[in-house]
Amino acid sequence: MPTTTRFKLPDVGEGLTEAEILSWEVKVGDTVEVNQILCEIETAKSAVELPSPVAGVIDALHAEEGDTVEVGSVIVSFRMGAAVAEKSPTQPEPAAVVAPAAPKAAEAVAIADDVDSEPDEAEEREVKILVGTGPSKLAARRRHLRPRSELPVDVQHSVVTTAPAVYRGGVERREPIKGVRKATAAAVTGSAFTAPHVTEWLAVDVTETMKLVRVLKSDPQWEGVRVNPMLLVAKALLIAVERCPEVNARWDESAQEIVYYGHVNLGIAAATPRGLVVPNVKGADQLSLAGLARAVQQLVEVARTGRTRPADLQNGTITITNIGSLGVDAGTPILNPGEAAILAFGAVRPTPWVVDGEIAVRDVTQLALSFDHRLVDGELGSKVLTEVAAVLTNPVSALLRTQESRG
Repeated sequence: MPTTTRFKLPDVGEGLTEAEILSWEVKVGDTVEVNQILCEIETAKSAVELPSPVAGVIDALHAEEGDTVEVGSVIVSFRMGAAVAEKSPTQPEPAAVVAPAAPKAAEAVAIADDVDSEPDEAEEREVKILVGTGPSKLAARRRHLRPRSELPVDVQHSVVTTAPAVYRGGVERREPIKGVRKATAAAVTGSAFTAPHVTEWLAVDVTETMKLVRVLKSDPQWEGVRVNPMLLVAKALLIAVERCPEVNARWDESAQEIVYYGHVNLGIAAATPRGLVVPNVKGADQLSLAGLARAVQQLVEVARTGRTRPADLQNGTITITNIGSLGVDAGTPILNPGEAAILAFGAVRPTPWVVDGEIAVRDVTQLALSFDHRLVDGELGSKVLTEVAAVLTNPVSALLRTQESRG
């Protein structure tokens, strides 16, 4: 007996509630195999491809490209069993078969719960795969506007009077708040108004760090490895955390405890076309300088394509952000939620500097460390910042001492 299998949008990350359909890779009437890509979605964290959980024929698509869909909503129906066998490879699809538009909210219940309401409809079942499906029964939320002619007269008038405002020759543009930007906004707002932020700044002579960067770039052993000042700043922060482990912590409000991590998952803030993401290098404190360089390079390259895995965005312990790459000298970074500190690395500029009582032109940068004052007091924050500065001032000696201390 033919059956219809319904596939609900799963939670492809930890605790996600919705996703946007970026593109469909299939259409109604297509025969698909298990693990064939059905569509690409954008979650609050990254773009993800959804594979088919079954082999069958696409019976209906319940959302359109651009729709935001709640986790647990049906997005695809498959025709299974005899219905698949009846299809011939050369048999044309009926002209009337098209992908239905996503249902209105009132129709969502019929799709999600009342699947046996039509007398001739085949037996249906649900498929729950991947990470899992959420409890929501809502269908895709429509973002499309109805034609003005279909609106009531008083509403038509409102549409006319609320046309985009013209300003300096341009037209006002609006975009829905969704995806990565929506998640980032919620995270930084929650962080800013939950954790009491303190930021300290320090100007640092990084002339020797810049020399080391040039040496490593010219070393054949480092061929293919991206070496830049950010790499050495990241390493300096890891050394500072090793010397000041209390900064690598989080505040557990529900348990009324401070959790001190036994490892360092180093977050790297990365700007992407979809917004800011902060993937993290797992176990960064255990990596060599070359290993850290490769791990950071891979994370950043993947992040810029918008395809960071949800796992790479979770469980960070401390973060670094390179605002200097944007030509900015300093700033007050907001903590990544669940972390005690974040280090901002500013632009490196030739600057007059006193060296051994004489004025010299040196490469100087600004470091800014923001920290959660519930966890980190001024003394600890200052120590962390000065430890980072000490490594960057004389990086070769610092790296050698670290290597010797580890045996």
